[in-house]
Amino acid sequence: MDILTTTANGILTLEFNRPERKNAITGAMYTTMANALRAAESDNTVRAILIAGKPEIFTAGNDLDDFLNNVGEGAMTEDRPVFQFMRALEGSTKPVVAAVAGLAVGIGTTLLMHCDLVYAADNAKFSMPFTQLGLCPEFASSLLVTQAAGYTRAAEKLMLGEAFSAQEAFEMGIVANVLPAADLLPFAQGQAAKLVKLPAASIRTTKMLMKRSRAALVADTIKAENERFSAMLTGAEAKEAFTAFFEKRKPDFSKFD
Repeated sequence: MDILTTTANGILTLEFNRPERKNAITGAMYTTMANALRAAESDNTVRAILIAGKPEIFTAGNDLDDFLNNVGEGAMTEDRPVFQFMRALEGSTKPVVAAVAGLAVGIGTTLLMHCDLVYAADNAKFSMPFTQLGLCPEFASSLLVTQAAGYTRAAEKLMLGEAFSAQEAFEMGIVANVLPAADLLPFAQGQAAKLVKLPAASIRTTKMLMKRSRAALVADTIKAENERFSAMLTGAEAKEAFTAFFEKRKPDFSKFD
């Protein structure tokens, strides 16, 4: 299974399990995670959720073959699996813990903005290379990264799209703690276990109140980003970026205004 789902001791664990493809995410994987998150909402035995990858990699982001094969006319409609997953993640009333080791590319970083407790291994590398693909930020990352890190740090990461370290992510407020790689998963599991032991209603209410003031703005930003992302997806710059990726060469954007 490309996504391992297990429930034990009150914790639903979603684990990326496609190491041969650097845990690149397909539509089917998004659907599996979305379904698990939705099921957890009505399962009183689940009191916390943990999202993890492998010790050497969290996820390389979207599987580009799968992604491009399912783009159609470029419209990022809300029935797409990635939307269903992100909607379930953002809408989860239960606390979500993330444990990130190795690469966390694109959606691998974006999804962290919608988790509650985020921890990174010291080998973690984050990137949001949307501009490098002729695209724009997604799923409110233009808002949430800016809120966490401040405009200038967010602009550097979102405009240049370059990778940054776990320490930088900590300094930007994207992760709560950085640990040795061997300690990451046990620590994250321990934090999730602490949440399980606390009053569930108190945790849910605290999460709701913390996110309440931003909920409408997040939804509006996702909508605005999606409209532009969809339009750019069929543009010449994106076509050049994806063609260059598959041809294993550097893209040439000099001919575009």
